[in-house]
Amino acid sequence: MLSRTLHIGGPLDLEATLGVLGLTVRPVASVQGNEALWATRSSDGPVTVHLMRTGNTVSAVAYGPGGRWALEQLPRFLGLDDEPREFRPHPGIVAELHRRAPGFRLGHTGRVFEALMPTIVAQRVTTESARRSMRALIERYGAEAPGLHQLRLLPAPEVLAALDYADLHPAGIERKRAVTLIEVARRAARMEEIMGLDIAAGRERLLAVRGVGEWTAGHVMGMALGDRDAVPLGDLHLPSLVTWLLAGEEDGDDDRMVELLERYRPQRRRVVLLMKRSGLHPPRRGPRRQHQPIDWW
Repeated sequence: MLSRTLHIGGPLDLEATLGVLGLTVRPVASVQGNEALWATRSSDGPVTVHLMRTGNTVSAVAYGPGGRWALEQLPRFLGLDDEPREFRPHPGIVAELHRRAPGFRLGHTGRVFEALMPTIVAQRVTTESARRSMRALIERYGAEAPGLHQLRLLPAPEVLAALDYADLHPAGIERKRAVTLIEVARRAARMEEIMGLDIAAGRERLLAVRGVGEWTAGHVMGMALGDRDAVPLGDLHLPSLVTWLLAGEEDGDDDRMVELLERYRPQRRRVVLLMKRSGLHPPRRGPRRQHQPIDWW
């Protein structure tokens, strides 16, 4: 067990900051108010991190062989190298959403495979369906995390790499996503090397994997590498949200979204996340599409 105390300047919303990194969902993580727990893997081994925020202080305790690594990376996880007050958008909806979220920081995990896994699982399905699949994967192929907090680790890449795509069907993952997930697991070492590359080269390496497109790469570059300008293209709902909020247009596409976001470089990811977290959405014109999970069959 190791510990560290950090003094932070300015507000910090733990749930918002860790949420966009995928670090708020059981059984891998838990966030309640000013307290957070999450489990992850490092090159030194697994670790569970327990955070408590009091005023301008964050106290962290790490359990497991990866504890030293986790505490060293803690400022990056919490986005303490990100200064939201430096983002000064022109008056309008973006400025208002930014004003309402003073403690929302853009952190990053430094763990490429752990960002790829849930992002691939979330391809072309609803958020709830992706969560069900992730919980099933974690329960079947994950492992108990260090400490006494009843958390579990995401499946190790070598575990997924040894599977057949049909092994993932009970988790509600069809062949295309399953093949992609197994492929990136087999290339996990190459994927982690992206952390030593610049943004352009890292994105290029991601896109070289069959089944990893602009949407997946955009999310992973933000979550793992901290690319504050990453925009996930190919999203079903995001273009309409962005074009509606920025231009009052209900039918948006990627090209129009990118055009409207251009003025916010190099902070486009922040803008997109502020919009997604706002709860606002353009008028819905029809019933939502229902997805029949593969594990139902």
